[in-house]
Amino acid sequence: PECKSKMSARPVISVWSATEENKKLSSVSLPDVLLCPIRQDVVHRVHTNLAKNKRQPYAVNSKAGMQQSAISWGTGRAVSRIPRIAGGGTHRSGQGAFGNMCRGGRMFAPTKTWRKWTAKTNTNERRVAVCSALAASAVPALLMARGHRVNGLQEVPLVIANEIESITKTKDALALLKAVKALEDVDHAKESKKVRRGKGKMRNRRYVQRKGPLVVYSSNNGVEQAFRNIPGVEVANVDRLNLLKLAPGGHLGRFIIWSQAAFEKLDSVFGTLTKKSDVKKFFTLPRSIMTNSDLSRIINSNEVQSHPKLRAAKEGFAKPSRKRNPLKNLGTMLKLNPYIAQVRRAEAAAAVAAAAGKKRKLAAPTTKDVKAASNKRTKLGKAVNYGKFKETLKATPETPATSFLDSYNKVVETPFTLPKNE
Repeated sequence: PECKSKMSARPVISVWSATEENKKLSSVSLPDVLLCPIRQDVVHRVHTNLAKNKRQPYAVNSKAGMQQSAISWGTGRAVSRIPRIAGGGTHRSGQGAFGNMCRGGRMFAPTKTWRKWTAKTNTNERRVAVCSALAASAVPALLMARGHRVNGLQEVPLVIANEIESITKTKDALALLKAVKALEDVDHAKESKKVRRGKGKMRNRRYVQRKGPLVVYSSNNGVEQAFRNIPGVEVANVDRLNLLKLAPGGHLGRFIIWSQAAFEKLDSVFGTLTKKSDVKKFFTLPRSIMTNSDLSRIINSNEVQSHPKLRAAKEGFAKPSRKRNPLKNLGTMLKLNPYIAQVRRAEAAAAVAAAAGKKRKLAAPTTKDVKAASNKRTKLGKAVNYGKFKETLKATPETPATSFLDSYNKVVETPFTLPKNE
């Protein structure tokens, strides 16, 4: 059967036989340390510092690159002032020396063995990291995410009867792993062995392989010698749990095989939510800020909804206000500057006045129209004068004055055109 993702929330854990397959012997209560909040940030920081403490000092030879007879040529020779090999008769003479930019010179800032190789970590911070790593080991999803093959296990965390602590032979250890369906993870680690990339393979760390199960015991009655030679399998005492083994590489979710005695001892070593630890002074188990982080479930629960002082739900929906541009939105501008209304009215009145003035200007006669009308009047006057002149030529001394005046005055009323040559 496959592991269920919420097995760590169960109040009891089954204890399985070390010799017979799928045989449940008893049950033990789940230690409170396996329900601690999982703080990956704390685990990563503590692991980074702890991993520094096993580094070995290294440095280059203090004389490397400096065992030359060289001196600078000084200025005035159109060459750099780097020290140069003395002497002559060879290509080496005159070449730059000592500097980190020179062939055969020393490195920049030569490494020293007195570098600060280790790092201190707060004791309680280390304890919180161990608690987080233990809690993560009880979540099957995190185990599978880390790469462990735990699909065939009966239960996570996996607790074996105390017979496991008395195993002294490796073949018996392999038989136990096969009985509890943990051999698949061991084979996965064994098959992953390969040659390391880079120069580390020349420095006594030629091979790398994945991590397998971690066997945690309470009393070493041979269990350490039985399991230590199996590829990928590590062993640890419950009194001395190490974060480097619980979360290799700073990654949570190590597959742990517990002995019953070690599992029952966790409450004594780390304490519970109601009792302090027996061995760790001034330490209490970290606990979550919220027991249940499902806020919607809490709010909609019968206990909350039936409370007498609960305020009634508001009707309607408050539409979120939008930020509007006052340069484009007049209402927003009026809130910022009420005087803008008078400015806008003045601008509108000025625009209307300008449009009226333009219309009057367009309606007024142009110079061309005035000149054309003047020419028309001049031409008409000439025509009238010419007609009157013609009429006077028709008159004779015998023409009565009255008839002459009548015909003369009628010249203006009758249309008359000038001849083309006029």
